[in-house]
Amino acid sequence: MALQRDLEWLDGWAESNKMKFNKSKCQVLPFGHNNPLQRYRLGTVWLDSALEERDLGVLVPAAEREPAVCPGGQECQWHLAWIRNDVASRSREVILPLYSVLVRPHLECCVQFWAPQFRKDVEMLERVQRRATRLVKDLEHKTVRND
Repeated sequence: MALQRDLEWLDGWAESNKMKFNKSKCQVLPFGHNNPLQRYRLGTVWLDSALEERDLGVLVPAAEREPAVCPGGQECQWHLAWIRNDVASRSREVILPLYSVLVRPHLECCVQFWAPQFRKDVEMLERVQRRATRLVKDLEHKTVRND
């Protein structure tokens, strides 16, 4: 009921400020366990439910499906390959700024979807870190401990 009340307030606010929503593009994405899948309306339009929604390039699934998968991990691998193939120097002074500019933003973009309780999320992050470590001279033979 609170969500429906908020949607009614939002519709009233938009109308009083002479703004319009494209209500045909609005959808409900159910979250939480044992969600009763309520129907909601925005103004006079009933909103459809969605199984997944794209937000900032990340596909966010509904609650009953598996956790979100961030494409940032794959993009990080591509950028690390570019650094490995096209940058001659392996010094920390060269690699670290490239990592900070090219790789880290992709990891930070998906931080809200990481779930440390899921092994695949931890393994993806560790793969990126291992590969980046191998690019730096004098660190290429170091191992990342898995505790």
